[in-house]
Amino acid sequence: MSATDVPDDAYLLDVREDDEWAAGHAPGAHHLPMQDVPARMGEVPMDDDVYVICRSGGRSAQVTAYLLGNGFDQVRNVDGGMRAWAAADRPLEAAAGESPRII
Repeated sequence: MSATDVPDDAYLLDVREDDEWAAGHAPGAHHLPMQDVPARMGEVPMDDDVYVICRSGGRSAQVTAYLLGNGFDQVRNVDGGMRAWAAADRPLEAAAGESPRII
């Protein structure tokens, strides 16, 4: 799914590492690093649309496949990741009041 097609009120699951998240992320996104997904997938809603995002789309595609293989059926990968999100002028924020950037 294109970053421009993600609804504003979507459950956006950001699977990047802590430093990537802190540098810049979508407001309201939920942070769950890729390696933590198996142990914490109970935190991801099964009865709602979930849009998975990373930096460029590779890790999020893997997490999307993993969730689909584990009973989630409303999961979509955001093509191009946060790079595409930023390029589409979607909102960004960073930790500690810094200027957001995608690393």
